[in-house]
Amino acid sequence: MSKNIDTEKIGIFKIAIGLTAFIFFAELIAGYLTNSLALLSDSAHVFMDAFALTLSWFAVYICSFPPTETRTYGWHRMEVFAAFINGTTLLFISAFILYKAYFRIISPQHVESTGMFIVAAIGLAANLIVAFWLRDFSRDDLNVKSAYLHVVWDALASIGVIIGAVIIHYTGWFVVDPIISMGIGIIIISGALRIVKESTHILLEGVPTDIDTQKVIEDIKGVEGVTGIHNLHIWSLCSNIYAMSAHIDIEPDALEHQKEIIASINEKLAHRYHIAYTTLQTECKTCLTGSIFRTMEHSEKGHTHYPQSE
Repeated sequence: MSKNIDTEKIGIFKIAIGLTAFIFFAELIAGYLTNSLALLSDSAHVFMDAFALTLSWFAVYICSFPPTETRTYGWHRMEVFAAFINGTTLLFISAFILYKAYFRIISPQHVESTGMFIVAAIGLAANLIVAFWLRDFSRDDLNVKSAYLHVVWDALASIGVIIGAVIIHYTGWFVVDPIISMGIGIIIISGALRIVKESTHILLEGVPTDIDTQKVIEDIKGVEGVTGIHNLHIWSLCSNIYAMSAHIDIEPDALEHQKEIIASINEKLAHRYHIAYTTLQTECKTCLTGSIFRTMEHSEKGHTHYPQSE
């Protein structure tokens, strides 16, 4: 494992995953025993949280594996495939929850409110503990922030189940249980659709949603010696690793400084857009008697290679 991996973050993720998995099974079993569809629905949401935490841990851990001759970008895309499968599965689960909730609204069934309340309260406490652990790391890590938001949403769902249990206990309105289930199901659908949309966008090698292509072009043109840019491609390897390739037009007088120009461009791309992998080809279409001068330069996480120019 790479020495750069934050061992404290890995440790917290492992504990959080274990605790969330325990709550998932507890709510799943309790939901079945108490006949509470709301608890079963919340267990599905907890499963989504556990999977999100696992993906976040996986994203940190997998970065330690170096590229190989057959997988030159390493294993980063595994995170995206897993997210797509997770999101698709959750869509089916949430659809089933809505289906069951509809029939329970028509024909309410008895629910054991005491057990429903106790398990939901334990789940809420566990979510608050996990959220507290992840809060500090979520401030400067988008990957952890995503997992943190999942846990916060589940804490809100647990509060809904607790309120439902109290209402059922004092009023006997069992219809509250499927109504809450439908609310949780809608929350799961919203999160699942977002996961499927984002993972599909990455698999289709779309431009990262937080990058403005026109702004990138303007910043590159702002580098001294650059006259234009074309054949620009920006894509994601996974949720937080970006790559880019482009042809850079430079002035004839800047040929001797092309290495400095590329270094300046890479610095901007890394600091402003967090683009780790770049392949930039410099061109001078007006050099000498009109022939095209080209040279290819590749940057990978701070290492730049300069092949021979044509």
